[in-house]
Amino acid sequence: MYNRYKAVVLATLLAGLLPVSLPLLAELFISEALLQKIEKQFDSEARQRVENWQTLMQEGRQLTELEKLTLVNDFFNSNVLFVDDILLWNKEDYWATPIEMLSIGAGDCEDYSIAKYFTLKQLGVDEDKLRITYVKAINLDQAHMVLTYFETKRSIPLVLDNLIDEIKPATRRQDLIPVYSFNGTGLWLAKSRGEGQRVGDASRLSLWEDLAARMRAETIDNR
Repeated sequence: MYNRYKAVVLATLLAGLLPVSLPLLAELFISEALLQKIEKQFDSEARQRVENWQTLMQEGRQLTELEKLTLVNDFFNSNVLFVDDILLWNKEDYWATPIEMLSIGAGDCEDYSIAKYFTLKQLGVDEDKLRITYVKAINLDQAHMVLTYFETKRSIPLVLDNLIDEIKPATRRQDLIPVYSFNGTGLWLAKSRGEGQRVGDASRLSLWEDLAARMRAETIDNR
């Protein structure tokens, strides 16, 4: 899996074979209609998870950034079970929206990282400080995804991971080897110290585009 991500996916990104432009949502909107739809399709616990997420985004904006990181990391790690895409979605790779993941109550490492990224953005954390980062998890001997936070461009990033609850600097995560990272504005070759060398737009990820489209549909169709 690791070689597939590194050799095939990264090569495709650098070749510029996918579209460049990707406007992302400025605001996540959760309507009563959407909550009712979630409860009908799943159950009341699914609705409660999404409502709790909405409350977190409404009440957490006054916290310090480090407090926001801890709040968001703990919320998703404690409310979502890890399940592989093939078992959950019958697909080899599927990037769920935060609402999809919370509704079903399960997701894989990509889903955790994406949900934490968008939630921190809603809490006012500058997108430039956040990177969704592909790594090799040495102990698992496979590709893995985490969210990294850079206090400054030259800072050692903090790692938000579903494998462990404690947020640690990348230098204390010797079990992870960074490969590349991205956010809504760019794609970087990753390294443990600093943000890495920018190599293109994150919109070249087709899965990222599909995710953004479904997030738009969730907010527009349920207002």
